[in-house]
Amino acid sequence: MPADGQSHIRIARPSRDLAAAERFWCAGLGLSVVYRVEGGDRAGEHDLLMVGWPDASWHLELVHEAAHPVEPRPTEEDLLVVYLDEPVPEELVDRLIRHGGTRVASPNPYWNEWGVTIEDPDGYRLVLCRRGWSNS
Repeated sequence: MPADGQSHIRIARPSRDLAAAERFWCAGLGLSVVYRVEGGDRAGEHDLLMVGWPDASWHLELVHEAAHPVEPRPTEEDLLVVYLDEPVPEELVDRLIRHGGTRVASPNPYWNEWGVTIEDPDGYRLVLCRRGWSNS
């Protein structure tokens, strides 16, 4: 099957602390744990957490290897944008902050005008955008 609009997408990132990441993405944003595996302490063994919405065609994979941890290196432009097509609920922003997020200003004025940017516990940025989006 060729890659097309129905192909599932995995966004993979290293994490310092999978428990903190799970609190942010699941308890904060409302994603579900799609898959989880605990590795060991030897090189090449890693803990893996996959989170997403059950009906989405993408998921976020977070990985941590205790024997050889990879330090997350996000930039200000590493964004995961969720288009809400409505005003950003302040209670959602508050919940993300309570679960380990940090509200930050974006260097791109577009995201400050149209949304709210929150850093996850690893420093990756989530933008909640009040605009809608469609590729069609």
